[in-house]
Amino acid sequence: MPAPVNSFKQQLRNHETTYGCWVGMADAYAAEIVATAGFDWLLIDGEHAPNDLRSIMNQLQVIGSSNSHPIVRVPVGETYMIKQVLDAGAQSLLIPMVESGEQAQALVLATRYPPNGVRGVGSALTRSSRFNAIPDYLTTADEQICLTVQLESQAGVDALDDILNVDGIDGVFIGPSDLAADMGMLGKADTPEMQDTINTLLKRIRASGKAAGILALTNESVDHALNSGASFIGVGVDVLLFANAVRQLAKNPTKPT
Repeated sequence: MPAPVNSFKQQLRNHETTYGCWVGMADAYAAEIVATAGFDWLLIDGEHAPNDLRSIMNQLQVIGSSNSHPIVRVPVGETYMIKQVLDAGAQSLLIPMVESGEQAQALVLATRYPPNGVRGVGSALTRSSRFNAIPDYLTTADEQICLTVQLESQAGVDALDDILNVDGIDGVFIGPSDLAADMGMLGKADTPEMQDTINTLLKRIRASGKAAGILALTNESVDHALNSGASFIGVGVDVLLFANAVRQLAKNPTKPT
């Protein structure tokens, strides 16, 4: 029996348009609610949300029983963190702040077993192999890992061609807020200048054959992303959706009849 087929990886390769939502409440119960919404994918955020390995694993468990594909964003691209979340059952990763081809290559190696990489061999203990119930896991896992990297700085932009040339990188995801900040435009990711820069980057990524992705939280930015070739688009953040809804309700509470 081989490792489970990663349908999200296949969608990226085919440049199918998919929509997802950030899951940042760091709670399995909240993640399970979002998983009933019908998004193509949900991103469990280990970078800016207060998640640890156990909370990430718990959210993988509840999202895994839904029709939404779970993606994990680790805090940084450290080999040991990548190993832990893969062993916890993640098949798709988003790595923040990738700024060189060498860094991208090291990330690929971290997701592959020897001799193709440096991932530690301990699958018998882990959810990833269903605790050794998948006898062919070690020989089939590599091809089902989906690795996407985040472009969030001028250094990353300067190294984009090198990053795109790395085999094993399935997609490049633009982080508009960090990119704008690093370019001296903190809090101005929605300006026409930044949008032109972002659209150009998306087109370059798509032209390379890699999947292009972005977080786009308005109808206008989603349209721009689609027109520039983005195929995996984050359209919501659970924390913001919740916060905005309760604040709106507090301002306009239901009046008794």
